Amino acid sequence: MNGTSLIRAGEQTKYISLDLIAAQPEETIELEPGAERLAVVLSGRAKVALDGEDAGVVGGRADVFEGPGDAVYLPPASRAALVAAGDGDGTNLTVAVISAPSGPQQPGAARIIPAATQRETVVGRDNWSRIVRNILGPDDPASRLIVGETVHSGTGAWSSFPPHRHDRESQDETKLEEVYYYRVHPANGFAVQVRYDTDTGREDLNMVRDGDAATITSGFHPLVAAAGHDLYYLWILAGEQRAMRVYIDPRYRWVNEPAQ
Repeated sequence: MNGTSLIRAGEQTKYISLDLIAAQPEETIELEPGAERLAVVLSGRAKVALDGEDAGVVGGRADVFEGPGDAVYLPPASRAALVAAGDGDGTNLTVAVISAPSGPQQPGAARIIPAATQRETVVGRDNWSRIVRNILGPDDPASRLIVGETVHSGTGAWSSFPPHRHDRESQDETKLEEVYYYRVHPANGFAVQVRYDTDTGREDLNMVRDGDAATITSGFHPLVAAAGHDLYYLWILAGEQRAMRVYIDPRYRWVNEPAQ
């Protein structure tokens, strides 16, 4: 099977690792014990065994733009085997495997997280409207990881807007590092990732292509898709505290006020 390490903890991040793994029908993806892990099925289907016990079949979406996808959660002591199951439509199994060292909070039990149980909401409006799917939310049983997906509901739209940050510790903000994994449709398109830090004055722009990954360790980080292109990103958060408190840039909070 083919595996690509997109983000390795200790190099780009303190906690988060992200690997992209593809498997042909009947090939097996083995997830060994050692860290808290979440395997998000990006496309295809797989038969799953959790700690040696049959757990059924996960997956089924052709791609990340089709709808939410199943996931497999594993605490550090558990293992899983995902056997790729071909559907006869040419869709191979592709899985994003996320891992982080266990934190002070107790991990949850090994389990399947079905797409049907994930909370999906529309955030924003107009050209900053997007769909947010919570796969492993802050209220779900886990030790360190918080994971979800965002999909633009229209092309050429802004996301993570109004801009927010989560790199300082206060009653209004939790210090969390973040990793994004992007998909763009059509695949030859692009998005632009904006990063700026009002504490340091740093500002930068990065072009995002289909299949890219990025680390976000400080500052505000909105992004925008090129006109005519759909944008998806898998977002992964981890820190010393497993909580979601973000600080919104006060200059742009007005965009969340009710439309007149």
